[in-house]
Amino acid sequence: MIWTVAVALKDPLTDPKASAILRDASETGVGGISGVQIDRMYRLNGTLGRADIDRVVTELLCDPVVDSASVSDSAAPEKQKSNETSVEVGYNPGVTDPVENSVLKAVSDMGLLGLESVSTGHRYRFTGSLSQQQAALFVEQFLMNPVIQHQVLPGDAGQTSAGRDSGTDVKVRQVDLLNADDQTLLAISKDGGLSLNLIEMQTIRDHYSGLGRNPTDVELETLAQTWSEHCVHKTFKGKIEYEGEVIDNLLKHTVVKATFDLDLPWCVSVFVDNAGIVEFDDDWHLCFKVETHNHPSAVEPYGGAGTGIGGVIRDILGAGLGAKPVANTDVFCFGPPDFPRENLPEGVLHPRQVFRGVVGGVRDYGNRMGIPTVNGAVLFDEGYLGNPIVYCGTVGIMPVGTENKEVNPDRVIVVVGGRTGRDGIHGATLSSADLDSDADTIWSTAVQIGNPITEKKMLDVLLRARDLGMYEGITDCGAGGLSSAVGEMGEKCGAEVDLETVPLKYDGLTYTEIWISEAQERMVLSVPTDKLDELLNLFDSEDVEATPIGRFTDSGRLVLRYQGVQVADMEMGFLHDGVPQTVRKAVWAPPATSSDSHLDQPGDLTHSLSSLLSTENIASKEWVIRQYDHEVQGTSVIKPLVGASNDGPSDAAVIRPVLSSYKGVAISNGINPHYGLLDPYHMATLAIDEAVRQIIAVGGRRDRTAILDNFCWGNPEDSQRLGEFVRAAKGCHDGALAFETPFISGKDSFYNEFNTDDSTIAIPPTLLISAVSVMDDARLAVSMDFKAPGDLVYIVGDTRDEMGGSHYYMLHNELGTDVPQVDLERAPQIMDALTGAIENGLVRACHDCSEGGLGVAIAEMAFAGEIGVDVDLARVVSSDSTDRDDHLLFSESPTRFIVEIAPNDRNCFEATLSGFPFSHMGDTNDSDSLAVVGTRGKTVVAADIFDLKEAWQAPLRSV
Repeated sequence: MIWTVAVALKDPLTDPKASAILRDASETGVGGISGVQIDRMYRLNGTLGRADIDRVVTELLCDPVVDSASVSDSAAPEKQKSNETSVEVGYNPGVTDPVENSVLKAVSDMGLLGLESVSTGHRYRFTGSLSQQQAALFVEQFLMNPVIQHQVLPGDAGQTSAGRDSGTDVKVRQVDLLNADDQTLLAISKDGGLSLNLIEMQTIRDHYSGLGRNPTDVELETLAQTWSEHCVHKTFKGKIEYEGEVIDNLLKHTVVKATFDLDLPWCVSVFVDNAGIVEFDDDWHLCFKVETHNHPSAVEPYGGAGTGIGGVIRDILGAGLGAKPVANTDVFCFGPPDFPRENLPEGVLHPRQVFRGVVGGVRDYGNRMGIPTVNGAVLFDEGYLGNPIVYCGTVGIMPVGTENKEVNPDRVIVVVGGRTGRDGIHGATLSSADLDSDADTIWSTAVQIGNPITEKKMLDVLLRARDLGMYEGITDCGAGGLSSAVGEMGEKCGAEVDLETVPLKYDGLTYTEIWISEAQERMVLSVPTDKLDELLNLFDSEDVEATPIGRFTDSGRLVLRYQGVQVADMEMGFLHDGVPQTVRKAVWAPPATSSDSHLDQPGDLTHSLSSLLSTENIASKEWVIRQYDHEVQGTSVIKPLVGASNDGPSDAAVIRPVLSSYKGVAISNGINPHYGLLDPYHMATLAIDEAVRQIIAVGGRRDRTAILDNFCWGNPEDSQRLGEFVRAAKGCHDGALAFETPFISGKDSFYNEFNTDDSTIAIPPTLLISAVSVMDDARLAVSMDFKAPGDLVYIVGDTRDEMGGSHYYMLHNELGTDVPQVDLERAPQIMDALTGAIENGLVRACHDCSEGGLGVAIAEMAFAGEIGVDVDLARVVSSDSTDRDDHLLFSESPTRFIVEIAPNDRNCFEATLSGFPFSHMGDTNDSDSLAVVGTRGKTVVAADIFDLKEAWQAPLRSV
């Protein structure tokens, strides 16, 4: 019997989601909706009687204080009222329903037997004059994603994830490559979603020709996953012809070279594991990883982004023998949230829908895992319309001595955590392909739906198993699924797997689907035989599945069997080293941009400052930040929002991951793709400068700062885009050496382009630099908000007339030509001098100058501290003698800080900064005003700080 349960708030006016739906309808011109009520729908299938169902509803599904519930003994809910229209949305067959597992487990814990399956969804009940057809169309456009959801028709019994069954096929299928010409090879790659190019397909054909047979389907899929751009970084490691030289492995000659040339002793493990590892103290190491999840988030924002953060958490779990996640970061790049819906290319989700889905996915996963999200950024540009960029990062700590892993023959391969389903198939190869209007259908199986509760349980028991020495090696089941996880672990020895032993979410998966599925919340362990029973018992005691699926061997081969039939036999050497090195040509030339000479300087810059604060890239991201728990675990010292009302923008986060110690960790990021439109080299050095100066601003040290690179780029087969990439990588090398900040990990994501019928939407060159720094004493951390009236306000650093790519120019629809440039010799010295002042207790507040320059920084400090300030631009240090007030106020020259000093610390502070560019440019006061006097003695800004704060908070107060 199927019982249908509908749960709704007694007072729908208190439902923020319903209010947001009404707002969307109003803003997009959808008429006829006067009210919205949302029902949480549950269909409970099994043999439970009415009394048991009532108990489940009252004790589990419904809060009687705020909710009301209705129960029907039919698959169809009760008939809708005469004055309303309703539309129900549920998951598609085969899509993971995370709530199902929780309900099944909870009902079992209640001692009730007979519940076989659960399907969940939401019913939207509209009052007003909306017709049923109009309601269905509105829900389709705004409230569902057909990739993972469908509208439940009246009388539909609902389909749970357990109901999909395509039958199993034990017959081994071979793919005929030996007789395939080049055109056929490309068709096989395209039709199979393999994302392999012609040279790679020819290499595979020639290899199997030498073996005298065709590859099996699962062998070809294994090669596609292992050779994907996502897994093997073919572009970064390929040969690139650039400016008369041939660069053999750009990664090795830029990012990696900088780290090994620095050769810093506190780097424990770099570029060889799931995350970079550095020293923290005598007992603990610190690890950090940032991943991208762009293509899945473009297809299904909530699920894609959720599995992005879930995946990077598993990277931390898979670093060494496993680390405890202590903080999350996220950086998002979207199309403009107010982009006209009628101008969207076919197949592109509206940026507002992507924005909400991505934020919701990361929020729900991180919060439910109990990991604080402490740092991040949100950027907007039309280039991200077809490809949103989703960076997710996690910081972890591990005991000293657990940083190394090993995989030896005669160890048992154990998969732990979630079960395997069809979700996530071809995720790795999706990340190596351009998207187009058919992405939602062609790549629908590449979307994973995560279950953070399953991962949280797995995390806890894994760390216990680590401390008890129950396993010797571990990795996450990420891109490529078991194919990549087992394949990588067994690379140096060999592996055999019996695929029918892999736990499944539902029946009917083929052996190939089992092997390449990227279903979430799974890890793979290498377990000594004498530890196996103990490990299995431990996992069973915590209700986490752990299943032996094979063993590591000394054969140097990967052997797969399914129900006793061998379906793959591959050489590990060819699998991991056989991918042909790409050879591409790269060119770069400065873009042809207009001069800025025709821009007149306004006499009054108050409006310009207010307008800059209101631009989406600068405006407050409080709507996002407040959805994240940034205090769980109790380690947060400097939070994302600070100041008198806890709503000022912090430069970096500071946490104290070991609560018995005052040692801290500062976490920051640097990113500005608009600089890359002018010169990717300087974009890279500027991003490093920004990330490091934010560390300095909160009290961190440059000499204990490590960085990560995350490149998101367009199609590398385009020589101009590849040239931009080469130039950015060279900037990473030079910047890391200059700041003496080693790269410890990184990631690249290519093919971030969306093909329409007549054009291509490519993202701007986008490089994220993330930084992590060990602080000796977190109690010395400094926040950015002004602390008291009557203090001295200094600017540290040189303000130059370099406006290219600045937000002030973008305000005037200009790009400019003169991109800011980092003085790679002086910048580290300036930062070290300021660090000395902070460590000596001379600095009361510090804020870095970034987007919007001095004007935005000083305004943020004033309204964050709710303290007025007077500034004199004639006192601002400028090595090129800039006297344009707008350029002095809004230049985005790097390596600059606004610093608040108590009057009696003036002499000590100035002595500490002696020899470097700095000046006393103003003072705080007890007014509510920000006043700026220009170089000619006239007031150019006169504003109420609370008016400026409103201008900054209003644009993204709700999305």
